[in-house]
Amino acid sequence: MRDRSGLSLEELHDETTYDRSYLHKLETGARLGSLEVMAALDKVYGTGEQLQQLWELARDDAFGSRYQRFMRLEREATVQYQYASSTIPGLVQTRAYATEVLEQARPRDAAALQEDVDARMSRQAILEGEDAPHFRAMLDEAVFHRAASQPAVWLEQLEALLEWQKRPNVTLQLLPFSAGLHDLMGGSLTVLWLANGKAVAYLEGSKSGELVEESGRVEELRLSYDLQRDKAL
Repeated sequence: MRDRSGLSLEELHDETTYDRSYLHKLETGARLGSLEVMAALDKVYGTGEQLQQLWELARDDAFGSRYQRFMRLEREATVQYQYASSTIPGLVQTRAYATEVLEQARPRDAAALQEDVDARMSRQAILEGEDAPHFRAMLDEAVFHRAASQPAVWLEQLEALLEWQKRPNVTLQLLPFSAGLHDLMGGSLTVLWLANGKAVAYLEGSKSGELVEESGRVEELRLSYDLQRDKAL
């Protein structure tokens, strides 16, 4: 598209203010970029919202493949740590609570919603049986201030947490507001330890996810988790 426009990489840099090496990585597919960058390029090339729409499709594909790999690794994990900033972790959600959470995530028809709920419920099987991993979840206090819309649904979910806590392989903790600011806020973090000794992490926001396998970054995230766990109840 840049060749068609007649712009050099230097000229594109001048038009968008983005770094030349970064723009080159976008063109070669080494980087996915962001919606903001695509909007700037759409403006330069006069392509309406075409690049933004293509970016959203590419993001969804990338997110889907990373999440599918995470799901496979989750089934192999011997230990799983989670931090949840806004909702109950999926592995310990009730069906009614999961339905409401997924319903709010994005518009979909009833059949698609039911499929997603069934998939989430089926994941809970990994916490059962003799080879079940140890699961530790640290829930931000904000989770308990954002109740389900129906009191009965919320009560059922809270009672379910008490039942999960009775399991020998499940530990649930509360991170109070008094813990103050920390670098895990705004999303969720999962750290998995595999039987081969390797650890991986998964960072998730409301519309994105990142599978982290580089050992240095995983260690940084684990340390961030441990620092907050020391403040949890």
